[in-house]
Amino acid sequence: MGRTPQGSRPHDQTRTLRGNNIANLTHEVQGNATSNGSAARVDLKLEVIVIPVANVDRAKEFYEKLGWRLDADFPFDNGVRIVQFTPPGSGCSIQFGANITSAAPGSAHGLYLIVSGIEAARDELAARGVEVSEVFHAGTPGAQLNPGGASGRVGGPAPNHASYGSFATFSDPDGNSWLLQEVTTRLPGRGLSIDVATLADLLRETEKRHGEYEPTAPKHQWSDWYAAYIVARENGRTPDEAAKDAALHIEGAHDRAPV
Repeated sequence: MGRTPQGSRPHDQTRTLRGNNIANLTHEVQGNATSNGSAARVDLKLEVIVIPVANVDRAKEFYEKLGWRLDADFPFDNGVRIVQFTPPGSGCSIQFGANITSAAPGSAHGLYLIVSGIEAARDELAARGVEVSEVFHAGTPGAQLNPGGASGRVGGPAPNHASYGSFATFSDPDGNSWLLQEVTTRLPGRGLSIDVATLADLLRETEKRHGEYEPTAPKHQWSDWYAAYIVARENGRTPDEAAKDAALHIEGAHDRAPV
C-alpha cells in the first residue's frame, strides 16, 4: 500500500475529492442549463396562492392545526391583513386575510398537495382532527376534481399505487378544498425546479456543515449526510436543525448496521 504524502491525512484527501465532485456537479448542471437554452430563460416560480376566507382567525387556527409553517401575519392600518402558511416540504405558500381578494370565501377548489404515501398523509390529517375523505382513485377521468362528492370515485388507492393515481380530499372551514395526490415517480422532465445558483449555494452550505460534523462523526458516506441535510433544508429546517437531522440520520443508520 502506498504511503500517505507527508503533511496530509486520509480524510483531507477524501474532503478534496468530495470538493472536486461538488465542483464537477455544479459545472455539469451549469453546462446542461446552457446547452438546453435555459441560461437565457427567466425562471417563473409559483410562490403564493391566495385563498378566500370569511373568518381570518378561524382559518389561521385551522392551518396551524394542519402543522403548516406560519410565515407571516401582517395587519395594516388600512384594514388589510395578510396571513401566510407553507405546507411541509412545499416551495409554494398560501395567503389569506382581510381585503386581499374579491373571490367568494370557499371558492378555491382542487388545490393539489403532492405526497409520497397517500395512506400515511391521510392518517396524519385525521390524527390532527381534520375531516378527510377515505383514499380513492378515479374511475372516470377527472373524478377526483368533482367538488360535490364521490361520483366516479373508486375506493382505495390506484392499482399498484400507480403514480399520480391515488387521492384523498379535505376542506378548510370556509369550504376551500384540497386534494392529496400520491406521486411516487414523476413524468419525464418534472423533477426538482431548483436553479443553478441556489443549488450551488446549498451545496457549499452543506459542505461547510458536514465539515464541522465530520471530525467527531462515526464512519459514514458523506453523500448520506448531504442527502439528509439537503432534504431537511428543502423542508424548511434551519441550517442548525438540518445539521442535527443529518447527524441523527447517520447515527441511526450506524446503530442499525449489523455488527
